Amino acid sequence: MTATVPVIRIEALTKVFGSVRALDGLDLLVQPGEVHGFLGPNGAGKSTTIRVLLGLMRATSGRVELFGGDPWHDAPHLHARLAYVAGDVALWPGLTGGQCLDVLGATHARVDEQRRADLIDRFDLDPTKRVRDYSKGNRQKVALIAALAADAELLVLDEPTSGLDPLMEAAFQQCVRERRDDGVTVLLSSHIMGEVEALADRVSIIRRGRTVITGTLADLRRHTRTTVHAVTVGDPVGLADSAGLADHQSERRGELFDSRFTIDADDLDAVIGTLHESGIHTLTVTPPSLDALFLQNFGDESDDDTVAEARGERLAASR
Repeated sequence: MTATVPVIRIEALTKVFGSVRALDGLDLLVQPGEVHGFLGPNGAGKSTTIRVLLGLMRATSGRVELFGGDPWHDAPHLHARLAYVAGDVALWPGLTGGQCLDVLGATHARVDEQRRADLIDRFDLDPTKRVRDYSKGNRQKVALIAALAADAELLVLDEPTSGLDPLMEAAFQQCVRERRDDGVTVLLSSHIMGEVEALADRVSIIRRGRTVITGTLADLRRHTRTTVHAVTVGDPVGLADSAGLADHQSERRGELFDSRFTIDADDLDAVIGTLHESGIHTLTVTPPSLDALFLQNFGDESDDDTVAEARGERLAASR
């Protein structure tokens, strides 16, 4: 049986701009048909990674494969199989939205015209207006519609909902789910944690040019804590001494006992057993959010990385 070729394979990727090391041994693996969240603080190297992946920058060292090919040498062939949306879309101000869609569509192998018409309606875009009269959100809609209407095998989305209102963000999420159901692979770089949680099958988090953690959301949640609020009939004796328990608060309220705490994921079953023995009246278990995991890993992130990547991007633009 032939092994499945990853859509994206990046191993030990480095990118150096003079004295700035923007990427420092980064790894990323994206399998066919998955939505892969790509996260990190500002300046962590996300945009640089995407530029290398798209063949817009040459890697200093490491292995980078897109559909099994080399994105630097095989860019024209590989680009026909993907669609890309940047977080700050620049369009032609004298063209209408519809004309921009035609131009962008010509860069793809095939555009589903019926799907494009449906997307224009769902995103509430007026394609007859000129781009100079569009808001940032409407410019973003043009890029999203062009990408989602293309019969692409891979969508590379870098902060794709920048400028969209919550209603349009919801429409975007539904469209991505539909494309995933069609077998399309998605690399989603976003600072909106709820968006990533709603869409991603797997997530990779990077810091200072390196991958620090990757896995499914269930895997990642094992690295942070679950919040529990329990009201029991009896006093949960020994609860405070349970393994993995922290932030414990307990008080008696009338005939009931109110307990609040956080717990390591691996110790949750045992604690629930202790509560059950005390007679559970109400129980609220809140799984850790991706936001909490992100803050746990990057809450002390300095601005040095932001400066480093910005310097790197300026150097790249001048070459």
